[in-house]
Amino acid sequence: MSTFVTKPIPRTKPTIRRVPRPWGSFQQYATNQDCTVSLMTVQPGQRLSLQSHTARAELWIVLDAGAVVEVGEARRDCQPGDEIWIRANERHRLGCAGSRPVRVLEVAFGNWQQEDITRYADDFHRPARGE
Repeated sequence: MSTFVTKPIPRTKPTIRRVPRPWGSFQQYATNQDCTVSLMTVQPGQRLSLQSHTARAELWIVLDAGAVVEVGEARRDCQPGDEIWIRANERHRLGCAGSRPVRVLEVAFGNWQQEDITRYADDFHRPARGE
């Protein structure tokens, strides 16, 4: 198994800074850190492959109701605002069980690259490795 790690990957979920303001508040998921931020959208009835990554850990922030998340052996129906920490090499999957698309904000720590993906199951018959 090849490894693509060239940047530090945190072993535990980074501290999320919650900052109150007179108008409300904000949350900082990565403060002055090297990371990649993506907005994933999954259509109703669809799901990502069951996968893992050698070169990154991911923090998922659920934005919409209807998200179904699998991490390891656990499966959970998520609500907006739920935060899911996925360690490097941990199997995970995101799906949409609702009638509207679901969005999840992904903050990836380490090297974000498609070459480090391993697929264990895929509804679209894509290769077990890579993009």
